[in-house]
Amino acid sequence: MTTSPIAQMAAPINRAGDEVLPILARLVFAGVLFMYYWNSGLTKLGDGIFGILQPSSGAYVQIFPKAMEAVGYDTSQLTVFHWAVVTGGTIAEFVLPILIVIGLFTRLAAFGMIGFIVVQSLTDLYGHGGVAHEGTLGAWFDRFSDALILDQRAFWVLCLLILVFKGAKHNFN
Repeated sequence: MTTSPIAQMAAPINRAGDEVLPILARLVFAGVLFMYYWNSGLTKLGDGIFGILQPSSGAYVQIFPKAMEAVGYDTSQLTVFHWAVVTGGTIAEFVLPILIVIGLFTRLAAFGMIGFIVVQSLTDLYGHGGVAHEGTLGAWFDRFSDALILDQRAFWVLCLLILVFKGAKHNFN
């Protein structure tokens, strides 16, 4: 089967894209989101060396705002489920970005980050009442590009989808 001259001219660009896009996606992730998630994780740590296993009360407020309000902000009234979600989420905020930046288990880490962003967005919209704040959700195909949820996080997910589909691409052959 013969290929068209246009396809032949595009082949080197396609090969270059397969190599360059994953590296650029990791670089953009490192530059835009790494410290965002790292600092977010730091706000959830409890005191001492095992603070990651004993999250701060602020961690519970960030992840389970309505549940914390319901128990008068007393974390001792929450269940082991709440602790597991908060602890797992805190660990994920540190581990997944590191894996993406260093290119280890990149597809799995990027897929995990996409799930994290979905949960984070739903929590922002429904748990923290973001739907009530005009402009937070945003709308696609409008003239505004600065909504925190649909607009901004769509680009985050696109960057991560490049890594899910293409992997880290460490080598140039």
